[in-house]
Amino acid sequence: MENLDVMVLRTLRDWRTSGKRALLATVVRTWGSSPRPVGSIMALCEDGLVVGSVSGGCIEDDLIYRHTQAYSGKDSGNQIPMGAPGFVKYGVTADEAHRFGLPCGGTLELLLEYDPDAASLSTLVNALDAGQSMQRTVRLADGSVSLTPATAPAELDLSQTELVNTFGPEYRMLVIGAGQLSEYLATMALFSGFAVTVCDPREEYRSGWSVAGAKVVSEMPDDVVAAFRADRRSCVVALTHDPKLDDLALLEALKTDAFYVGAIGSRRNNSARKQRMIEHFEQTEASLARLRGPIGIYIGSKTPPEIAVSVMAEILAVKNGVTLPRDMDVARAKDELAIVANDPGELVCAMPRSYA
Repeated sequence: MENLDVMVLRTLRDWRTSGKRALLATVVRTWGSSPRPVGSIMALCEDGLVVGSVSGGCIEDDLIYRHTQAYSGKDSGNQIPMGAPGFVKYGVTADEAHRFGLPCGGTLELLLEYDPDAASLSTLVNALDAGQSMQRTVRLADGSVSLTPATAPAELDLSQTELVNTFGPEYRMLVIGAGQLSEYLATMALFSGFAVTVCDPREEYRSGWSVAGAKVVSEMPDDVVAAFRADRRSCVVALTHDPKLDDLALLEALKTDAFYVGAIGSRRNNSARKQRMIEHFEQTEASLARLRGPIGIYIGSKTPPEIAVSVMAEILAVKNGVTLPRDMDVARAKDELAIVANDPGELVCAMPRSYA
């Protein structure tokens, strides 16, 4: 599943290119609790189809009712307006907040753009597909749009005259190893909006891969990492437990701007990995500071799906800039609980599935 914003913009582009009327709704302000953050977008087609979300569903239903005939019937006269963008506020009173499914005290304001230009949407989507972040500026007086490349993520900015929203391409995940744990992690990453590439030169692992939507490649991992060109919207996760596959790939990943670089393994294995890198690859504690391991958050996970939940949770926390409590760190938690460091579990996980 692709990045939600890109999906919304791509679908809106297709509607407008085919001649259908549509609107783009953007959350521009929130007060109190809100189901979706500022900058969230959704698109509504004249036939009532919706992609994206700005609430739990009730506000979407109200917009469908007000601006299409999907609920109200052809005789209602309800349709998407024309002209300059308009603001609409939901949840002003307690009754409205309850009606629209907003949390207690929650209020949000939307900017509605009517019939966004198809050519501008195509330019934006093409740039995002090419991996370029873009800044989209909407002039409030007439709805005209300008696009400029963006060099870094930025919060939505609303002034008296314009709305500026920055869109980035899909987040990407490169997984080293095509074992069972990788399948669970790839599945979770896909429905979290990541584009997933899985690298494993071992044919016996690749042949059993079953997750549709992930790209599977067979080259050596360090070469794949170099070609992947990880940026600040990328993460690299090594899951093979094999130093011949993991170590060089991790070192290559540490040269990039990837927001997350980590490897599966016990506390003992991760300590040994860092020691190898220092002794044989001229690394230092400082150069390896970004290398995460043991990866994941401590939830007492035992099975591959539970471990994948743990790893995906940590990746999303880092992506979203959340500092996790110290007792969620796997190594720290196990040390405090006096859990003996051992390797049998990792060895079992490292075996081909046919022997598991």
